[in-house]
Amino acid sequence: MVLIVLLVALIICIFFGMPIGFSLGVSALCSLASWGSIPLKLMVQRMFTGIDSFPLMAIPFFMLAGELMFSGGMLTRLFKFADALVGHIRGGLGHVNIVASMLFAGITGSALADTAALGSMEIPMMVEGGYDVDYSAAITAASSIVGPIIPPSIPMVIYAVAAGNVSIAALFLAGAIPGILIGVAMMIYNYIVSLKRNYPRRETRITLMEFIRIFRRAILVLMMPIIILGGILSGIFTPTEASAVAVAYAVIVGFFVTHELDFKGLARALLNSGIGSGVVLVVLGMSSVVSWILATQQVPQIAANFFLSLTDNPLIYLLCVNVFLLFLGCFMDPTPAIILVTPILTPIAIALGIHPLHFGLVVAINLIIGLATPPVGLCLFIACGIAKISLERISRAVLPFVLVQVATLLLVTYVPSISMLLPKLFGYD
Repeated sequence: MVLIVLLVALIICIFFGMPIGFSLGVSALCSLASWGSIPLKLMVQRMFTGIDSFPLMAIPFFMLAGELMFSGGMLTRLFKFADALVGHIRGGLGHVNIVASMLFAGITGSALADTAALGSMEIPMMVEGGYDVDYSAAITAASSIVGPIIPPSIPMVIYAVAAGNVSIAALFLAGAIPGILIGVAMMIYNYIVSLKRNYPRRETRITLMEFIRIFRRAILVLMMPIIILGGILSGIFTPTEASAVAVAYAVIVGFFVTHELDFKGLARALLNSGIGSGVVLVVLGMSSVVSWILATQQVPQIAANFFLSLTDNPLIYLLCVNVFLLFLGCFMDPTPAIILVTPILTPIAIALGIHPLHFGLVVAINLIIGLATPPVGLCLFIACGIAKISLERISRAVLPFVLVQVATLLLVTYVPSISMLLPKLFGYD
């Protein structure tokens, strides 16, 4: 009865367009009320417990670092460096879009920040350069999902907290090669489309001296992910402390190097990151209540028995997980989805001999792809707003990119060495 109330209330709330955080909260409240013997104050306690975690403090700090990079004019330097690298290839601005997202990924770990910050520059520039507006918006939304895969990654932090026995640093390392593979795969598709549609490229080659000048201007921006990962892997600071270091670094560079960050920009960055991280933490708190209800109703055990009755083959199980999570990602944001499915699916994977690091990456990538997948892909909505086109137009244009991402996901799923290479090199087994 408790689970039925939870599910029905959740479906009704989502159907009427209630934000996912409040939908989870209302459905959890209704479920607890139908329980009878459980005091409702337990909901508040579980919400607090769900977000009372030191690793989760990395989320607002990484968000703030991204906002500071934008306000400090550092994204422009990043974009120009990406243009210097790949702008001369056929479909140059499309390649620049993808490479800039891959570079920006090393700063915030947020796909939404990527779409909003870079999209405001990239989409108008691509349209002016002769690219179709729907294609420009689609490649921006699709490339932004690389952000949460290449370290640092907010969804990886959430998965590590939800799983409880997985290293955040190891997950960061596991995501590096798959994230790069997804980016390269999209660049190959962009090249093919550009040849077919005769999209332009930058005709003038950048000289070596000009490239060095652009690189020197961008070097301090490019150093941030190196400092973050280097500090974590060397043991100088934890992932959470690394996020605070990223903020301090962005402030210093913005104020004293680029001179484009002022106190007004700092205030704006604090406000935007505060709102963004507040939304994430509300969703996390509500999700933790729902997860507790599912756990007390023995849903993980029921799910485990169900899957194990279907198959004891890890390859088939991974296929089932991929299909389920890709479907779930179409309708639910990665943050609550990871919190809800991790306690259910991860123990089964471990029982079948699947490494928790590898499985965590598969879970994260599946749900992250949902950010660029209709009908509720948030990156699509942001790109639509920038490009001023309908969701229908961008959905048609983004579908080939999603298929490329899914193909790469299957490669990563069934070749575990791709994700496990770097963690093993750094001693994470």
